[in-house]
Amino acid sequence: MEPLDASQVLPWRAGLAYGLLGLPLAFAALPLYVVLPHYYASDLGLPLASVGALLLLVRLMDAGAEPPLGRLSDRLYRRTAHTVLWVVGASALLLGGGMAGLFFPPVRGPWALAAWMVAGLLFTCLAHSLLVIAHQAWGVRLGGDTVQRSRIVAWREGPGLIGVVTASALSVAWGAGTMLGVFALALLAGWLALWQAPRPPFSAAPQEGHEGREPRYRQLWQPLTQAPFRRLLAVFLCNGIASAIPAALMLFFAQDRLQATSPQIALFLVLYFVSGALSMPGWLRVVRRFGLERAWLAGMLLAVACFGWAAALQGGEVAAFAVICVLSGAALGADLAVPGALLALLIERSGAQGTNDGAYLGWWNLATKLNLALAAGATLPLLQWLGYMPGSQDPLALQRLAWIYALLPCALKLMAAWLLHRLLIASRNPPQGVTP
Repeated sequence: MEPLDASQVLPWRAGLAYGLLGLPLAFAALPLYVVLPHYYASDLGLPLASVGALLLLVRLMDAGAEPPLGRLSDRLYRRTAHTVLWVVGASALLLGGGMAGLFFPPVRGPWALAAWMVAGLLFTCLAHSLLVIAHQAWGVRLGGDTVQRSRIVAWREGPGLIGVVTASALSVAWGAGTMLGVFALALLAGWLALWQAPRPPFSAAPQEGHEGREPRYRQLWQPLTQAPFRRLLAVFLCNGIASAIPAALMLFFAQDRLQATSPQIALFLVLYFVSGALSMPGWLRVVRRFGLERAWLAGMLLAVACFGWAAALQGGEVAAFAVICVLSGAALGADLAVPGALLALLIERSGAQGTNDGAYLGWWNLATKLNLALAAGATLPLLQWLGYMPGSQDPLALQRLAWIYALLPCALKLMAAWLLHRLLIASRNPPQGVTP
């Protein structure tokens, strides 16, 4: 397909062709970051603190690889679209194989399982990271104004929400085998669709004679020298940790605190992510009316108002939790539509679009991985230290689980909202917005 003009509205077919790969990439994230810790702790018998510590180790190592992977993406985009597409295809094969190995380990015993989990997660997460960065870079390079960039992000995140919903239902209700089969088909469909997506501009590789290693090294770190990027990254980190904690603890909370059945847990996940998907058009209208930063701030405050009272729920209150899932899912749309659009706009204003955007995306995804690492690596050992174990019926331990699951994320969300107002809204006069 021909390149898309920056002033041209993205047609729905073009948006779907680009965004469909977001479905399997988000699909993979839920098993890797939500289902897998519960599976290795509850089904395979690894101690909760060990699972948390190993996840922290792997995700820190994976996070450290993100900036170099971003630079690799920049180099890929200096070649041709076919080069990018074939590298995406090879990474997809590695991702599918790694997922299968993690959920069907050929080893037994705690030490062997721990080693297998670490090696398998590193292999799988690196393939997933390269796919995510390359896919994001494709969208960033399509360009456009604030609303157009929000639409591009929405086309990526919308199918991503469908992927998470599908993974939620399949992993909880039908098991890992069915989940991985559907994932493989979705990955193939997303890769084939990307061949039909509008092509971003591909720049020729710069002359290397005068560059040397030092300028490349500086290019890797260049995004962190930009104060606007550091401010945006600080907000993203704080908000991301707040969102990652409930993701890491949701299955433990639903099973042990609420005494929910597997079909009910699947329904909770579906309600949350479907509500997020349905809210996306509304958040795009909020962006058009009030600007990106204020839309994100509204989403954070809505999330706190809707989610905090989950800490007071007792066993059997599944209907009340379903309502919480719907309302907090509506707030999720802002987290999906706004940060990526803010990043794309910042990359364009810094002059890095089409030349160094992969470096920005690498640091951005490093922050995402740090969020997930800190959420699981800190809260799982903390819960074990506080007396909670999977399957526990101790009322005090379950109350502490509820506090960590619901109240700690709300406190972090409020801190993120304060940072957003202080660093991105109050410091800009007039605030960024788009005239309706």
